[in-house]
Amino acid sequence: MIIRIPFVPFPLPLAKKVIKPFYGIGEKLTKFFPSLSVTLQQAEIDVNAREYLSIAFFALWFWATLMFTVMISIGFIVPTLPANFSYILTLVPLVIGGLSFAYVILYPQLLINKKTRNLEKNLGFALRHLLIQVRSGVPLFDGLVSISNGDHGLITEEFKNCVKKISTGMSETLALEEMIFKNPSLQFRRIIWQITNSLRTGADLGNTLDSIVENLSSEQKVAIRKYGSQLNPLSMMYMMTAVIIPSLGITFLILLSSFSGIAVSEILFWIILIALATFQFMFIGIVKNRRPPIEL
Repeated sequence: MIIRIPFVPFPLPLAKKVIKPFYGIGEKLTKFFPSLSVTLQQAEIDVNAREYLSIAFFALWFWATLMFTVMISIGFIVPTLPANFSYILTLVPLVIGGLSFAYVILYPQLLINKKTRNLEKNLGFALRHLLIQVRSGVPLFDGLVSISNGDHGLITEEFKNCVKKISTGMSETLALEEMIFKNPSLQFRRIIWQITNSLRTGADLGNTLDSIVENLSSEQKVAIRKYGSQLNPLSMMYMMTAVIIPSLGITFLILLSSFSGIAVSEILFWIILIALATFQFMFIGIVKNRRPPIEL
């Protein structure tokens, strides 16, 4: 699969060739992003930190240059320009370039957050699956193979890679430890670390998995209760901001215009409508992000 990074006009293999002149700047920027290498590995973006920062700076340069060229062209076409056009000509390309640079830098973390939610959503089912296998007397490797053949989202892919490494001769403990390093989910890493500790000490793996599943279920119940308690103030905020205040505000404006004779422009109602649509879109995002990553 060819990876494309937002705001970068080329796919990743071609971008790695185009950004070679920017390697010097990318090398200097690595001092300001010391953890980027680990972030890129966890996001499964196959470049090193210097290359990725060079790509980010190339995005800044590309979009700033493009916007500057477009605005210069507009300046030649439009006969009358505002007095502050020179400031706009400088500011807009810098803002667009800076935003593209910031988004490219944040993009690996966005991928990690999405991957983490996907992993933790199916974690309980996968662990119960493994617990049943181990309690039935199935060896751990066969249990891992069973999960890798299941339908547990990204967890299935993680265990497929782990099973491939074990099949090529790597020990189960070492393969699981590598999965800990490359995985962004703290909850997933903690659970795999407990399993590897159990393997190293020779403890009963069934008891370990039983304890892990019980603790995970308790944590998920707490997360669901916490989410439920947050919905009440959020729903109150939604009712006040999206229903009560706009309704009373518009009624007050109509009454004010009737008694005072001040005309209420149609543009004002369009502004209110756009503001309400924007708020509702943001509100849906807030509720969605606060929802615990648990599949029921």
